[in-house]
Amino acid sequence: MKKNNNKSKRMVVLMGATGTNFIAGILYVWSVISKGLVGQLNWTNQEASLPYTVATISFVIAMILFGKVQDSKGPKVTGTIGAILLGVGIILSGFAKTPIMMTLTFGIITGLGIGILNISTISPALKWFSADKKGMISGIVVAGVGLSSVFYSPLANYLVNLVGISRTFIYLGFFALVLSLIFVRKLENPPSGYLSETNSKTSDDQKTIKDYDSKDMMKTKSFYKLWIMLTFSSSAGLMVIGHMSNITKIQTGWESGFLLVILLALFNTLGRILGGRVCDKFGRINLMRLTFALQGVNMLFFAEYTNIALLTFGVALAGFCYGANFSVFPVIVSDFYGMKNYGINYGIMQTGWGVGGVIGPMVAANIFDLTNSYKKAYIIAFILLFIALIISFTFKNYRLESR
Repeated sequence: MKKNNNKSKRMVVLMGATGTNFIAGILYVWSVISKGLVGQLNWTNQEASLPYTVATISFVIAMILFGKVQDSKGPKVTGTIGAILLGVGIILSGFAKTPIMMTLTFGIITGLGIGILNISTISPALKWFSADKKGMISGIVVAGVGLSSVFYSPLANYLVNLVGISRTFIYLGFFALVLSLIFVRKLENPPSGYLSETNSKTSDDQKTIKDYDSKDMMKTKSFYKLWIMLTFSSSAGLMVIGHMSNITKIQTGWESGFLLVILLALFNTLGRILGGRVCDKFGRINLMRLTFALQGVNMLFFAEYTNIALLTFGVALAGFCYGANFSVFPVIVSDFYGMKNYGINYGIMQTGWGVGGVIGPMVAANIFDLTNSYKKAYIIAFILLFIALIISFTFKNYRLESR
């Protein structure tokens, strides 16, 4: 009976974690919101990118600050704090009329909330399941974020055109606040001494994993290599995500770029789910090598996608590769550094994603404002991905890698 209770509980936690991330995924439809800020409030592309960029920084700061709290106090406590900050920040953004004010409301308050929710969902979900399922579970949990764009993108586009950008924030904020508070109530760590049904069959490699604290983790060579790979690979995906609506308009003349945001979200979700399964079967680093190579070639040719068909292909591939990478990094942190201090360790690793969130969207925004084209930004993304690919080959066998 106890085993059945544990099975039911872990599925509830998994659904709660995935649902929470679904609500917190509003960051990934910023291109739709950005278009409204430029069109209705007359902001420049750089000004409209600022709250998004600051939100990615706040996101990772929150993961570091609250990762340790989550490890000690549990995900329900941190999740509740994150849900409140998420909803309140979005609501207040409806009253912000300047880039500075929205940088405070959305960039800082909402960004902190999203980061706290992220660290409150992945950690407990992984703890409830055995080592051989970590990739799959990580993929399902983070798929909630990818799938949310399928919902938020058409809704945000509809609301922006119907009631304006300011009221759109207010409506979305109340929605996010209520739903996220419901989902975070399902988050909790397994009881002390809990063993999943397959833990007794865990491989020798998994048994030898040492629990590193954050200081010991940051003394290892592998941490810095992984951090750079995450930073450089994230920049390309976040560049496309943050500017998708405008890229569509500039390169194809099509005004319905929000539909490609939905497409990107679908392939982002698919990449997260399939990526988790693939990395369980064929290895974490092998998956990274594949996605870095595919995404690099995609960025090299992205400026040539000047019709709907080609751009659709490019967007789908960009979303898939970005999503696949987002499923593997949470798992590789637990593989290398253990689960005891996972919250703080994963939070520190995610600073790479935050830096990527600055490099990608802001470089693209500045280049576009200067040249009215994204071509040079795509070349920069290609170079970063190529460097990440080269670094990945310094890992011969990631489970045996000297840390």
